[in-house]
Amino acid sequence: MVRFLLNTAVNAIGLWLVTLIVPAIKLAPYGRDDFWMTVLSYLLVAVVFGLVHAIIGPIIKVLSTPLYILTFGLINLVINGALLIFVAWLSQLIGSPIFSIDGFTREGLAVTSMGWAILGALIMSVIGFIGRKLFKAVA
Repeated sequence: MVRFLLNTAVNAIGLWLVTLIVPAIKLAPYGRDDFWMTVLSYLLVAVVFGLVHAIIGPIIKVLSTPLYILTFGLINLVINGALLIFVAWLSQLIGSPIFSIDGFTREGLAVTSMGWAILGALIMSVIGFIGRKLFKAVA
């Protein structure tokens, strides 16, 4: 349970940094526009992100093993970008569009959104790697 909470905190910090760095990825606070609702919105999306990566991620990665071999693992960037778009879609089902990627709407996917999602997933991977190494050193 502690590991899940630490990973959620790392994911929330990663999402916050991604929304600061990538101009097309935005997170609007759920409810009021104050500090605590913003933090709770990041934590909510981070929980969804963690659950998607824990449940759906391994299934997709096993099914795409031949693509991993053919692309020397670079397909992982595309898969993580697609999972980030899936998280954006799931967060829109919660109520209001909390987490959004430009070009991605309920009607479909524009070409530009996949590039932004891949960039966001790459940044999230780097931040997650650093965060887990830091928490592993502390714990």
